[in-house]
Amino acid sequence: METRIRSGFRVMGLIVVVWVIVCGCCLVDAEITQRSKNVQVALRAKWPGTSILLEAGELLSREWKDHFWEFIDVWLNNESGNTDPYTAKECLSKIYNYGKTLVTGQLTSMFELSLTLRSASPRLVLYQQLAEESLSSFPLSDDINTNFIDGGVSEANEGKEAKKADPLLVGVNPRSPSGKCCWVDTGAALFFDVSELQLWLRNPHKDGDIFQQPELFEFDHVYFDSSPGSPIAILYGALGTECFKEFHRTLVEASKEGKVKYVVRPVLPSGCESKSGHCGAVGTRDPLNLGGYGVELALKNMEYKAMDDSEIKKGVTLEDPHTEDLSQEVRGFIFSKILERKPELTSEIMAFRDSLLSSTVSDTLNISDIKLYKRLFMPLTLFIRCKKSTKIFLVLCLTCLLDDSIKDEILSNQRMIPPGKSLMALNGALIDIEDIDLFLLIDMVHQELSLADQYTKLKIPSSTIRKLLSTLPPPESNSFRVDFRSDHVQYINNLEVDARYKQWRSNLNELLMPVFPGQLRYIRKNLFHAVYVLDPASICGLETVDTIVTLFENSLPVRFGVILYSTKMIETLQANGGEFPPLETETKEDLSSLTIRLFFYIKESHGMLKAFEFLSNVNKLRLDSGEEDAPALHHVEGAFVETLLQKAKTPPQDTLLKIEKDQSFSESSQASSLFVFKLGLAKLECSLLMNGLVHNYDEEALMNAMNDELPRIQEQVYYGQINSRTDVLDKFLSESGIQRYNPQIVGDKAKPKFVSLTASIVGDESLLNSVEYLHSRGTIDDLKPVTHLLSVDVTSRKGVKLLHEGIRYLMGGSSNARVGLLFNSDFDSDSNSFTFMKAFEISASLYGHKKQVLNFLDQLCSLYENEYILGSSQHSQALLDKISELADANGIQSKGFMSALSEFSVAKFTTHMKKVCQFLYGQVGIEKGANAVITNGRVVPVPDSVTFLSQDLNLLESVELKQRIKHVADIIEAVTWENVDPDTLMSSESARFEMLSAEHSAVVLGSENSTIHIDAVLDPLSSSGQKLASLLRILWKCSQPSMRLVFNPMSSLVDLPLKNYYRFVTPTMDDFSSTDLTVHGPKAFFANMPLSKTLTMNLDVPESWLVEPVIAVHDLDNILLENLGDTRTLQAVFELEALILTGHCSEKDHEPPRGLQMILGTKRNPHLVDTLVMANLGYWQMKVSPGVWYLQLAPGRSSDLYVLQDGPEKQSTKRITIDYLRGKPVHLGVVKKKGKEHEKLLIPSDDDDSSRKQGDQEGWNSNILKWASSLIGGNGHTKNSGSTKVDNVSKGRKGKTINIFSIASGHLYERFLKIMILSVLKNTQRPVKFWFIKNYLSPQFKDVIPHMAQEYGFEYELVTYKWPSWLHKQKEKQRIIWAYKILFLDVIFPLSLEKVIFVDADQIVRADMGELYDMNLKGRPLAYTPFCDNNRDMDGFRFWKQGFWKEHLRGRPYHISALYVVDLVKFRETAAGDNLRDLPNYAQHTVPIFSLPQEWLWCESWCGNSTKARAKTIDLCNNPMTKEPKLQGARRIVAEWPDLDQEARHFTSKILGEDVSPVEKVAVTPPVQPQVTEEDLETKAEL
Repeated sequence: METRIRSGFRVMGLIVVVWVIVCGCCLVDAEITQRSKNVQVALRAKWPGTSILLEAGELLSREWKDHFWEFIDVWLNNESGNTDPYTAKECLSKIYNYGKTLVTGQLTSMFELSLTLRSASPRLVLYQQLAEESLSSFPLSDDINTNFIDGGVSEANEGKEAKKADPLLVGVNPRSPSGKCCWVDTGAALFFDVSELQLWLRNPHKDGDIFQQPELFEFDHVYFDSSPGSPIAILYGALGTECFKEFHRTLVEASKEGKVKYVVRPVLPSGCESKSGHCGAVGTRDPLNLGGYGVELALKNMEYKAMDDSEIKKGVTLEDPHTEDLSQEVRGFIFSKILERKPELTSEIMAFRDSLLSSTVSDTLNISDIKLYKRLFMPLTLFIRCKKSTKIFLVLCLTCLLDDSIKDEILSNQRMIPPGKSLMALNGALIDIEDIDLFLLIDMVHQELSLADQYTKLKIPSSTIRKLLSTLPPPESNSFRVDFRSDHVQYINNLEVDARYKQWRSNLNELLMPVFPGQLRYIRKNLFHAVYVLDPASICGLETVDTIVTLFENSLPVRFGVILYSTKMIETLQANGGEFPPLETETKEDLSSLTIRLFFYIKESHGMLKAFEFLSNVNKLRLDSGEEDAPALHHVEGAFVETLLQKAKTPPQDTLLKIEKDQSFSESSQASSLFVFKLGLAKLECSLLMNGLVHNYDEEALMNAMNDELPRIQEQVYYGQINSRTDVLDKFLSESGIQRYNPQIVGDKAKPKFVSLTASIVGDESLLNSVEYLHSRGTIDDLKPVTHLLSVDVTSRKGVKLLHEGIRYLMGGSSNARVGLLFNSDFDSDSNSFTFMKAFEISASLYGHKKQVLNFLDQLCSLYENEYILGSSQHSQALLDKISELADANGIQSKGFMSALSEFSVAKFTTHMKKVCQFLYGQVGIEKGANAVITNGRVVPVPDSVTFLSQDLNLLESVELKQRIKHVADIIEAVTWENVDPDTLMSSESARFEMLSAEHSAVVLGSENSTIHIDAVLDPLSSSGQKLASLLRILWKCSQPSMRLVFNPMSSLVDLPLKNYYRFVTPTMDDFSSTDLTVHGPKAFFANMPLSKTLTMNLDVPESWLVEPVIAVHDLDNILLENLGDTRTLQAVFELEALILTGHCSEKDHEPPRGLQMILGTKRNPHLVDTLVMANLGYWQMKVSPGVWYLQLAPGRSSDLYVLQDGPEKQSTKRITIDYLRGKPVHLGVVKKKGKEHEKLLIPSDDDDSSRKQGDQEGWNSNILKWASSLIGGNGHTKNSGSTKVDNVSKGRKGKTINIFSIASGHLYERFLKIMILSVLKNTQRPVKFWFIKNYLSPQFKDVIPHMAQEYGFEYELVTYKWPSWLHKQKEKQRIIWAYKILFLDVIFPLSLEKVIFVDADQIVRADMGELYDMNLKGRPLAYTPFCDNNRDMDGFRFWKQGFWKEHLRGRPYHISALYVVDLVKFRETAAGDNLRDLPNYAQHTVPIFSLPQEWLWCESWCGNSTKARAKTIDLCNNPMTKEPKLQGARRIVAEWPDLDQEARHFTSKILGEDVSPVEKVAVTPPVQPQVTEEDLETKAEL
């Protein structure tokens, strides 16, 4: 009888109690016996352990750069010379205690958690890469060279030899050269001794012009007293070593004297561990075991009994010695001593020990616990009974009815949110629960706590801090629209007025009607305003006009217009500060200005259509003359005459001469150019404004812009915000219009850089408190939410120009902003520049309140810029006299002003300038002499090539006020301040959960004044709720947030949704030994697991982790603990094989460049990994490890057509830094090269693949075959990298290699896979290469396969691909495995591979696969075998013969995916992979399938016995009718299977050193046919 749980409310008690108490453990009762079994799982990094002392420094530097140096000083001052012995735990405590003195509040707990998580280890691995490159870049002396091979890696470094073999592991720790543990790299030499360095420091500049200085990175530690322009000296070494202390003190002194720019890269070379002090090497001697992931033991569906029946080896163990080492401390207990005292309680004591190991959070034992533990009998007995009574407890919960108030509240909440839906927000910011991981959560919490800490230092009340942390995030910068509304727009049409559109309907509701993709809606309403900004004498300008005229004549439902400008006029305006100079009669008029004047004349005299016709005729004459350059004067004059010839009353030639002579319409022409100059759009040459949004000017960009704008208009029409009376353009521009466009500030190329200014504000001696600010007239006493800091070099014209624009900005009037000056230049006390700076400082500090001070400074800037910027000190008196005159003229008493100038302290100003230099370089990242604007922490560089005007400061004010500042300012204005100047503060949509009731069905914890607040809506019996329970407990422990958890269960349950055990692995202090220097690392421990249930292990890791099992004796896919024999604990060790670098590639105003090929590598080896871009979101991914990587487009068509674009800059290479355990998507922009704009990336080859000659490599992919070596899988020659060559042991095989691809998981399917390999090899004489999905292979298989390849003469390679986060995730492991053989065919293999055959692991091959490999697929990318239909007993299971599938296929065959061929060349050329992220049978309308002859795949479940004799392959398909086990079916169906199995097992046992159990004799009897139940037949059919 089927049991159904119909009400979620009946189980609400169960849900809440189990979720809170069990915290993610499963609802399946454990079988507790005296022979209890456990499971332990560890996950280690691929790289060796790193020093925790050095990791602490990296973590502190993330808080604040100077903390790194402060930590070094603290350690050296307190621990230098300390020789006392310490344990690992004592060292960790000491490191933590020193570190927490540098951070405050709850940040100390975050520091401890990050330290135990080892989250800074990747940064140290990166430094190891740079250290190895440093050593490899210089020829070392003979005694040093003898210790090195391969660029600095010691032969003695045997333990890391295998790691080095992995080409992706670029950060290998170098061996100490000749016993030296520190060295200094200056770019010209390496110094291993302090004495040699001191000699160099006597004259460090001597090599500056000969050798290139070392490259610095954004993560480098630059000493805060370093001089920006000094020679670079990089110290490679480790805190704790004596050499580091000596080098450090020498370089600090040299840095303070201005001799060097001192940089530290922390590295503890291999072999220097014993020299690193008592705690410096802690963490380096042990594998780096990671935390921050979950482990699941799920109950497996054993419907088909997919278990290997090989005899279980007795006594085979893989026990971690720390797991069963009873002398090892476990949370304060030494169990070896307890067992000595109470041997009769061995079972209970060991069970108690297991329970301690299984605890997920190591909380300190309280007094009551200690009292209980002293009485061993009672607590252990009670503990075991509680475990046994879990099942009874759950039954009681199921029989409880909830209070009506709880049910009513849940029902009320579920009117607003669907049952079972989960949401979470941190301080109001929504978090994606599906993708959340511990590292992301720590980052988010850390960011909030850091902000709160800065607010606290500003003396902001705690209640206000909570409001500040919950402010809305800013909108995207490209949502700003350029407000172009003016008379300077020349419209060619008006859809609402013109007669040609009278037949169109005016009902806006038609916008909401469905239409075919790409179909336009012809509505008599100006919904789309396409205004082009162009120079009518440029090629792009004339081509754009032709496009406009063509689209207008074709009645595109768009209002078209142009704004005309002259490029020469723009240049004149830029040179004269935005003003036209006095008109000089002899100045020759440029062609653009003449064209604009003629346009205005025709418009006024003959109408707008004729004016556009004139511009079109200019381009027509230019093209007719065969010229490809810009138009000449005769083209313009000829077009004018031709346009007016038919309707002119006077000869057009006379009119032309008159206009040219009397400069008619010159004012209109200048005004139009001035308008474009103020808009800032002339920088783009030609551009399109679609309702104010900036786009490229080509026709494709126009259509994309319309498609992007349409949903916004539709939404507002739907909600009634746009109706027939609404002026759409006015509405959009009024809501989000800006008066100027600057790609550095807004737009898709703007990449804002933000820095925190808090440290420069807090404290009386802080820099920004000593800066005097200038204000617009009459606003000096007003609160200013916006602060512009101008970094200017007054010895350059660009710097003075920026300063002058800042003054003009204030003169224009701003009630929201102030301007501070930071002079960023060298000066001589006798120079004119110093006099100029003194005058500005005195004006701001003493005369800032004067009404005319801005006029005075404006005139001073003009005077200095025009006459004195390049003058010598001999003219200083003349400059002083001029300053005196200007002061008197502007109401400033010259006597007092000049007195202040003469008394100005040079020493004090020198000190101030040094602080400015340190602030700009150290905190903001601005070199000396660089000009920049810093607006509330946003840094906008102003290079010499950029003109930055007062209008740009207005734009910055407007954008920052709207995006970041307004909400903060509103909160600050409401605060009551006590002895604090609020002016010092100004520096995805939020989630609102208040609407949900939380009185009865929620858990509310913490104080309202907590810095961190968590809002969550949870289904506790969901996988996300299971994981979130652990994360919230960790968060509660380290930051004590307030929480509001609203439970939202499913309203009905047919089955319990969770059937698994779950442990989240979090490191604690107990992972560090209290007896020696060992660091055990965190592990997942499952105590007292059920013995007779089959479990399957899955790891729940962050999205950027790619993990694989490396140590496991037992089958992790089919865990049956009763088979463990005497082993108490099943062990599994996984390895973080690689970090996944993901990204999205885009081309502005175009679809993602699908098929674009990219390569990734290091400077020395630029091609280690390759991939291509998917059409889906332009997604791509590559395997990486910690280090500095370089991404570039692959040689061939990709690099021929495209170039990388980072903001406004075009580049051939993009540097990517991997220094964190959590990945960050890379947004990659590309643009086509000039002249290649219309070429396609993918060019299909001949449809018939038989015409593709082996030697014909002249197509677009020819270069790929030369360089592509490996995609994600890597091609190293070790078992770890997963590849082998067998050229010397080919066993006489000849011909073209057959590539075969397969996937297996679990020991049984790996057993099948070996049999499949043998069956392939025994039926062909051609070379064979096998490709295996690496993700799910067991360690044993990866150990055996290299030997098998050597023995039988085949090649193999292991490949893998991480499931993309945007692709819907399957939850069942078997479905994930099945998906891997379909979804990623275009990206999982090296780009050089042309064809591959997929063969199921449980298949036996009886024919030469070369025949299939060479088969002509008739131009199809895929070839499958159709399902058999001659086994009539299975007709009821053929779902494709009825319903949806019958209708969808429309006569096409339904194919089985157990065997198929992929033409990868055709597959990539046609971008079939992007269409095939669906099921292949469903997608065969767009990805055509070639149907293979039926004999290529036979399986008993679907095919009749009459065709078995002709079968070329036999597949052991699951039979949904009989449910016959695989092994039984294999022995019964395939005659040769037992012999092949025996051969494979004998070989495996020989390699692993095991005995082979005899093969069981299986009687072939007709299988029993159970009752048919409704199932997912489609999935069963495919397996």
